[in-house]
Amino acid sequence: MPVTGPRSWFITGTSSGFGRRMTELLLARGDRVAATARRTAALEDLAAANGDRLHVYELDVTDTPAVRRVVDAAFAALGRIDVIVNNAGYGLFGAAEELTDAQIDRQLATNLVGSIQVTRAALPHLREQGGGRIIQISSIGGQVAFPLLSLYHATKWGIEGFFESLSQELAPFGIQTTLVEPGAGRTDFASRSLDRAEPLPAYETTALGDFRRALLSGTAMPLLGDPAKVVRAIVDSADQAPAPRRLVLGSDAYEIGRTALAQRLAELEAQREVAHSTDADDVRH
Repeated sequence: MPVTGPRSWFITGTSSGFGRRMTELLLARGDRVAATARRTAALEDLAAANGDRLHVYELDVTDTPAVRRVVDAAFAALGRIDVIVNNAGYGLFGAAEELTDAQIDRQLATNLVGSIQVTRAALPHLREQGGGRIIQISSIGGQVAFPLLSLYHATKWGIEGFFESLSQELAPFGIQTTLVEPGAGRTDFASRSLDRAEPLPAYETTALGDFRRALLSGTAMPLLGDPAKVVRAIVDSADQAPAPRRLVLGSDAYEIGRTALAQRLAELEAQREVAHSTDADDVRH
């Protein structure tokens, strides 16, 4: 169902970063926003300035019953929500064996399960109203992988698989999805949004130790992405029809992703003969 006039949005993780910037942009252009955050005090200034165009909800996306209550409340308050944005998330940095069980559980619960449950809670409402958009903030780290980010990549590769399947399930109902894959941006991701494992001495004397120090100091890779431009591109994508299945943002994301996909395709082609050789004898090629 086409939308005319101002849209209504539901966005998680709006206290800082992309979520905060997106909320500000949407309110400035006259849209309505249901904004969730674990720390709602960070949104008091926006709430005071925007009246009933901004509905603020305290939410930790790892609390599934709370997710359902808040999503239901937001739809009840706004009547219709055109775009769901799963933005809440953070990075977990450390070698796999350095991570604690609690760190692993929290990373999966926030980045992967949290996004899945917000989406599941919204689906009945989106079907009933005849359609809508779901924008999932992923990362180029959903297509490539770097050392010391194994659990972060697990969540991003996992959510990409979820949406690849989900988009096919939702097609009959007019609900479209977009996976957003930014590169390295000039945000506070490496400070406020990064949890770190306690380094093991065995890793510190290897090349991984050098990579860890370079990444944490900000010298491992250039930060090319402009957060304001990234947010504008995400918001603009809601006007595209059909919705882009993926939205790659940043020249670094484009180049890294293109190289990784080309390499994977070459590796697949090299295995064609052995792949076909394992078919049953009565299969004809």
